[in-house]
Amino acid sequence: MEFRRDVFQAIADPTRRAILALVALQAMTPGAIADNFASSRQTISKHIQILQECELLSLTKKGREIHYQINVPKMKEIADWLEPYKQLWETRLDAMEDLLNEMQSGK
Repeated sequence: MEFRRDVFQAIADPTRRAILALVALQAMTPGAIADNFASSRQTISKHIQILQECELLSLTKKGREIHYQINVPKMKEIADWLEPYKQLWETRLDAMEDLLNEMQSGK
């Protein structure tokens, strides 16, 4: 049986979200990623491994160097899945805002 990590558990961690934000701007080596954090390189390496297992990061080898970049199709897949929920909450929050405005203007 193959163990598969949950994407949403992976992005729930603030360090992993920060790593995704970094590599969204440009491909980076593991060392360059780790240089942006106070955590040990081993800790950051584990975070990178989790993101890669969830297919949120992909890697490219350039000689002996490994560069990680964001996996845009996978991120789009997640965003597409979330879109109906986003619309639902925006509609509910807009209705709440309208009700609050109506209550304030009625005072």
